[in-house]
Amino acid sequence: MAIAAKLRRRTLLQLLAAGAVGAGTLTLLPTAVAAKSSSAKIAAVSAGKLGVTLTLKLTNAPFPAGGKPYGDPTVLVFVPKYYRLPKNRRIDMVVHFHGHNTTTKVSMQRHQLREQFFDSKQNGILIMPQGPVHASDSSAGRLERRKGLKKMLTEVLRVMRSHKGGQALGKASVAGNKGVGHLCVSAHSGGYRAAAYAVSVGGVAVKEVYLFDALYGKVDTFRRWVVATKSKKGRQRHKLISYYAGGAVRKNNLTLLKKLEKAHVRCVHESKPGTISRDDMVKGSAIFIASPLRHGQVTFSHNNLRDCLFASGMKRHIRSNWFRNKKAPRIIDHRAG
Repeated sequence: MAIAAKLRRRTLLQLLAAGAVGAGTLTLLPTAVAAKSSSAKIAAVSAGKLGVTLTLKLTNAPFPAGGKPYGDPTVLVFVPKYYRLPKNRRIDMVVHFHGHNTTTKVSMQRHQLREQFFDSKQNGILIMPQGPVHASDSSAGRLERRKGLKKMLTEVLRVMRSHKGGQALGKASVAGNKGVGHLCVSAHSGGYRAAAYAVSVGGVAVKEVYLFDALYGKVDTFRRWVVATKSKKGRQRHKLISYYAGGAVRKNNLTLLKKLEKAHVRCVHESKPGTISRDDMVKGSAIFIASPLRHGQVTFSHNNLRDCLFASGMKRHIRSNWFRNKKAPRIIDHRAG
């Protein structure tokens, strides 16, 4: 350690002597930290008719971490082709956590997440970190640590601002952004644990949570998060939309509903498909929806993620007819697949 410190000091003195940096401008980082930070990169770029998907390899991805047998540091980012950095230069985003026994790539395709995001016409980006690979495990790795989500998103934006990122995104470039805007967290099934840590210790303000047959636990974590802003309105409040199919998830949803009603939170409950309005989905602070779908279909077969996004506080710049007859019972749209 003493030798390493002397070498770093010698390097600093050499730089100062050469005039390469100003004496008051350089912060000397430990060698290990500098090397670790520089290893984050864009590993692949896939451009399609909907937009661009970036495959990132990050040092602040959920894994590897904590002695778990998972080592894939992949984070996928989908940027729809219509995306444009807004005037405030803050990026609205959805972070989605996949469930058990899958990968980010498989889940993104099977649940048609890019397609639903594109159809919502929301001016934001979709981020999918790789969780435990093909495992029945809800661990969230580094995201369970304090400010874990903030560190990951900071690194995502830094890598996307790179020259390679700008070239890949073109007019949808995020260069010059000022950080995270309206942040939504989404989870299917076992992804609930990562979502719970995101709202409790993530270090960044999560405004909305969407759970797709996912409330297997952490009921009080989500209760505290919703109640924390119950006196606020619009984009300032915390908003939960939770779909449930049956079993333990149904029981937990009904328990959470009762607790939030007791706390005087504005709740909406759809016990039969299509009975609440789209206006209810926009204005409710906690929306619980019973789904007739199988567990693996809840995220996409009725365009549920798309509708959560339509009803969200994210800011769009493209008009939509989703809000027509918004106070009438909502029509459920079926998606093939």
